[in-house]
Amino acid sequence: MAPGKKGILERLNAGEIVIGDGGFVFALEKRGYVKAGPWTPEAAVTHPEAVRQLHREFLRAGSNVMQTFTFYASDDKLENRGNNLRLTGQQVNEAACDLAREVANEGDALVAGGVSQTPSYLSCKSESEVKAIFKKQMDVFMKKNVDFLIAEYFEHVEEAEWAVQVLKTSGKPVAASLCIGPEGDLNGVSPGDCAVKLVKAGAQIVGINCHFDPMTCVKTVKLMKEGVEHAGLKAHYMVQPLAYHTPDCSCQGFIDLPEFPFALEPRILTRWDMHKYAREAYKVGIRYIGGCCGFEPYHIRAVSEELAPERGFLPAASEKHGMWGSALEMHTKPWVRARSRRDYWENILPASGRPTCPSFSTPENWGVTKGHADLIQHKEATSAEEIRQLMEKQKKAKTSVK
Repeated sequence: MAPGKKGILERLNAGEIVIGDGGFVFALEKRGYVKAGPWTPEAAVTHPEAVRQLHREFLRAGSNVMQTFTFYASDDKLENRGNNLRLTGQQVNEAACDLAREVANEGDALVAGGVSQTPSYLSCKSESEVKAIFKKQMDVFMKKNVDFLIAEYFEHVEEAEWAVQVLKTSGKPVAASLCIGPEGDLNGVSPGDCAVKLVKAGAQIVGINCHFDPMTCVKTVKLMKEGVEHAGLKAHYMVQPLAYHTPDCSCQGFIDLPEFPFALEPRILTRWDMHKYAREAYKVGIRYIGGCCGFEPYHIRAVSEELAPERGFLPAASEKHGMWGSALEMHTKPWVRARSRRDYWENILPASGRPTCPSFSTPENWGVTKGHADLIQHKEATSAEEIRQLMEKQKKAKTSVK
């Protein structure tokens, strides 16, 4: 951490708002640097300029945290199902740390080293084997001296506990974020109980990321907060949701939607939706507020602008953005100039322009989780026979929900 910068806990203990960054794997997939399917972050090595630029855009939008682009950067994920990258986890993690630090040093941002759920856990490997994977990533983060650590995107609180137990041995602050909704984790552990387990494991910051829309995630963090307080414990709270509307999602979130991952665009939240999200998160006591999949820099800018009165400043990117559309006063068309006001955009009900499309989808709801044969992972590429069997199961799943 650069001299003069306050650490993550110092900021949160002082009541400051910390703005997280947005979603790297989805943003970089759309830009042509990440492959959908494995969703692995080798671009940190192969296309560092793309990762660096996205970091810079989030920094300019107001982010206080440059999270290392290390989602799914464990060795077991990098070589899962035929994903032969010929790169090691160490190479990817080191490159990602260097890029995050380079950009963080350009502003008042911290670097967070992140680990996420593993194929090994889904395949029922032992606790010691899974923890060894987390430690391998943590060793790189320690070598690169990141400012704090995040265990994020966990569907099972047990695996998140294991990650936190490893990360806390670093002596650095630890945040833990689950990708669950109000129903709890995939074993039915409630959000409140999940949060208590994570705090007892050593996390100082707990919360939710991914899988659900902002308001659902805020609701879930509120349940976590209630659980922690009821247990007589203390923690800080974070939320980094999807930038997609998911009112029709079940317990596994947006990955169950038939639109996932290539037809989600009609669900994207507007910048004005982000204002509402930021305000609601702040109202329930969340002070680490960012985004995950679907969040672009303009979404983070909207979060920063909404919370500017509390933070005392606007982000650099607001130089090119009139608050609540005020810059539209300069538009050539009079009917567009008439839209340069808050009440217009705050109350807009945007149309999709898709008259034959439904408002809601039917999630597939396969209902499988750790221990199920369909979730056992392997290094070999998925075979044609496996795909045939999955298609048959998909047909049965769709028939069962009609």
